Amino acid sequence: NEGIGGEPRNFPAGVLELNSAKKLRLLQFVTGTSSVPYEGFAALRGSNGLRRFCIEKWGKITSLPRAHTCFNRLDLPPYPSYPVLYEKLLTAVEETSTFGLE
Repeated sequence: NEGIGGEPRNFPAGVLELNSAKKLRLLQFVTGTSSVPYEGFAALRGSNGLRRFCIEKWGKITSLPRAHTCFNRLDLPPYPSYPVLYEKLLTAVEETSTFGLE
């Protein structure tokens, strides 16, 4: 399985390559907020209380990642390689508009 881009275990490597501004955009894409709670990620809230950031394997390799901000969930397709994962993640984060609610 080494080199499979859509595996959730490869997601942290993609995040590490993002600059600070893009990391905040990713956080906003997945959670709807651009700031981490004072207590850390364990204190992230969803629509009905505490909801940890999670990743689910979903979709086709042609799909962009999608987010469910009420659940702090990122749906990540099974991309064939890490470069494809990084490109699709960056596209989803940069090209997606948000509601702008904080």
